[in-house]
Amino acid sequence: MCQNDPGLCDEWDPVAGGNRALLFPRAGLTPAPVPAGDETLLAETCGIDCTARDAAPYDEARGKWSQAHGRPLRDVLGQLGGTPSWVQHDETPACPSCARPMSFVAQLEEGRDDRTAMNFGGGGCGYAFACAPCEEGSFLWQC
Repeated sequence: MCQNDPGLCDEWDPVAGGNRALLFPRAGLTPAPVPAGDETLLAETCGIDCTARDAAPYDEARGKWSQAHGRPLRDVLGQLGGTPSWVQHDETPACPSCARPMSFVAQLEEGRDDRTAMNFGGGGCGYAFACAPCEEGSFLWQC
């Protein structure tokens, strides 16, 4: 996400600006070291858990998880794979290299705490896509 003031990072473009997504091969990846010093952009961190669900629509699976665990919907931070649950309308991007529709990878909710949540316009969702043959990535958000 773009932190420039006034935030002019081409946030409307799913393959450029503040939404640019890069794909990296798994082999050889290592976690980035924690920077030296005391200041971080987010004062809090939290652990998350990945729970497999049947191939129900995202909103339905999210509701069932919330009921089964007695926890709020905001504790569900998104989905990996499946079908996007669009806030507005289908905006599946075309690959910038081959022009075919990109494959859905993940949907991200803003987060459960306003102090540390991602800003997808206030109550929005982020959507990640990839074109495996072209090794291209894309990200967009709706609110």
